[in-house]
Amino acid sequence: MQTRPLGNTGIQVSRLCLGTMTFGEQNTEAEAHGQLDRAVAFGIDFIDTAEMYPVPPRAETQGRTEAYVGSWLKARGSRDNVIIATKAAGPGLEHIRGGPRLTRKHLHQAIDASLARLQTDYVDLYQLHWPDRQANFFGQLDYQHDVEENATPLEESLSALKELVEAGKVRAIGLSNETPWGVMHALHLADTLGLPRVASVQNPYNLLNRSFEVGLAEIAHRENVGLLAYSPLGFGVLSGKYLDGARPANARLTLFERFQRYTSPRAEEATRAYVQIAREHGLDPAQMALAFVNSRPFLTSNIIGATTLEQLESDLASEALTLEPAVLEAIEAVHQRLPNPCP
Repeated sequence: MQTRPLGNTGIQVSRLCLGTMTFGEQNTEAEAHGQLDRAVAFGIDFIDTAEMYPVPPRAETQGRTEAYVGSWLKARGSRDNVIIATKAAGPGLEHIRGGPRLTRKHLHQAIDASLARLQTDYVDLYQLHWPDRQANFFGQLDYQHDVEENATPLEESLSALKELVEAGKVRAIGLSNETPWGVMHALHLADTLGLPRVASVQNPYNLLNRSFEVGLAEIAHRENVGLLAYSPLGFGVLSGKYLDGARPANARLTLFERFQRYTSPRAEEATRAYVQIAREHGLDPAQMALAFVNSRPFLTSNIIGATTLEQLESDLASEALTLEPAVLEAIEAVHQRLPNPCP
């Protein structure tokens, strides 16, 4: 398993990271522990979760994912052998902290609750799950500025995170679902006010959504704030299993109608083209899509997720796959013809 540095923190993380957002909804506690055991045995030492998980987010299940990771940590006694990342929710989910914000008070509440569920004294990476301001994230385009918005200043959020670092509850901080302005503003505040420097940005990145390349890739390289890529298979769409309207039993898009980001006609056209490339070269479409993400020079870690051990094994196999130039050229040709159908 390749490892890569987490920003300037001195922490090394595996190139594949195990995502956990299905734990507690599509996966039982025993299944979650089985996935964690297999991932660690393979060489993954990086686990990503969030206070709002599992998804879809519901008051009845909120925090269950962290609790499953915590019970695994306690049962295995393996805390020092893994890098644990979690996230504090931004505005919009009223069942979390009565309406979560990224204020000092809320961040202190959020980390303490996460640590209790995770059954640990600290997390290695603490991320702001999405901005506490009007911004383009979760597929939103056409930024609309609101001069009267009620946003928590990023300076307040970073100052609170500094307190958490100084208290030993957090080793490093990161952003998620952020824009180029947000990342650069956070870095500016760190440099000018002595606040913690963000080590990573967790954003969507896959063959159907390469928007990270437009503004954030240069920041990743020049500022050493690498990408933690989520949805590398576009909710499983890039496996090809949903083509022609197929809805396999117990699959995410079959169970939850809310996940529509990667199901437009243009997305299906692009997916069909990528699946064809894989098959022409004797590759598994999902493994090819993951290997593409793995190959990006601005990547810190690729967050894989699965609901079965069979799916997890397939995802893990992408670590050893290097795409030939002909495959990369064919992928680029599709991207030029159908760029970013699912931003």
